[in-house]
Amino acid sequence: MQQAQTYQERSREYLSKAFQELEAGDLTQASEKGWGAAAQMVKAVAQHRGMEHHSHRSILLVAQHIEQNIGGDAATQFAFAEQLHRNFYEDTLDRAGVTMRLQQVLSFVDSLDRLLPDVDQ
Repeated sequence: MQQAQTYQERSREYLSKAFQELEAGDLTQASEKGWGAAAQMVKAVAQHRGMEHHSHRSILLVAQHIEQNIGGDAATQFAFAEQLHRNFYEDTLDRAGVTMRLQQVLSFVDSLDRLLPDVDQ
């Protein structure tokens, strides 16, 4: 359980940093932090459920599994995070594009957060 909580905390930290980078105008770093936030939250759910999550492909498969077996649109929302990851390398998204995708990642992270047990701090 401890590792899942670590991933969950990293997700929130990366998301916060993504919005800070966006505010500072660094769209590529905001993009990569947004991707990291989504990936870390998927890893938290995977760890909690005993699923493989140590590769990019396995993280995508977990998102697809969540969508197919729990409901919602996790794989679709995860695709926005992957667009941010791609933007880190290609720098093709403008500020509005990064902002919209970060908002989608925020929604995604919030929805996955509800799949995890509450942890007393």
